[in-house]
Amino acid sequence: MSSIKIIQGSCVDQEVDAIVNASNQYLASGSGVCGEIFRRAGYRELTEACDKIKSPVNDGDAVITESFNIDNCKHIIHAVGPNFNRTPDAYDKLFDAYYNSLQILKNNNLHSIAFPLISSGIFGGNLPNPAKVSAEQCLKAYNRFIEDNKDYDINVLLCAYSQNEYEEIKEII
Repeated sequence: MSSIKIIQGSCVDQEVDAIVNASNQYLASGSGVCGEIFRRAGYRELTEACDKIKSPVNDGDAVITESFNIDNCKHIIHAVGPNFNRTPDAYDKLFDAYYNSLQILKNNNLHSIAFPLISSGIFGGNLPNPAKVSAEQCLKAYNRFIEDNKDYDINVLLCAYSQNEYEEIKEII
């Protein structure tokens, strides 16, 4: 049976089949969760794998790589969330980033995934509550996915890194 749960912590620390990198369009190392994933996976190995993927990757799309030196997961799904500084009403692209990550999970016969709050950091722009917007789009994508894939069980962890973010979103699910 599928499930979704909000937790306080880093997606990088979770024991799951795949963790999600809140990636930029060029799949390059960045700050926040992206930088931590590159650091733990091995900067050289993950950069080489990402360089083999055609970029730029469109907002809302997702791609998969190995997890390399991260032992608590098998794969990294790189989801490109929209930059709300440039596209202030790109909620559909945020939904797509979550939904397409779930589709990649299924396409690779994986069943558990840990998401960060995509587009809630520097890509959050002027949204009044980017963590809440991100969590709402994650839940919407999860609900659509389980409706579209009734016979495929997934377990989703939505990870609020800070206690503040967690307090803002814990009641959404």
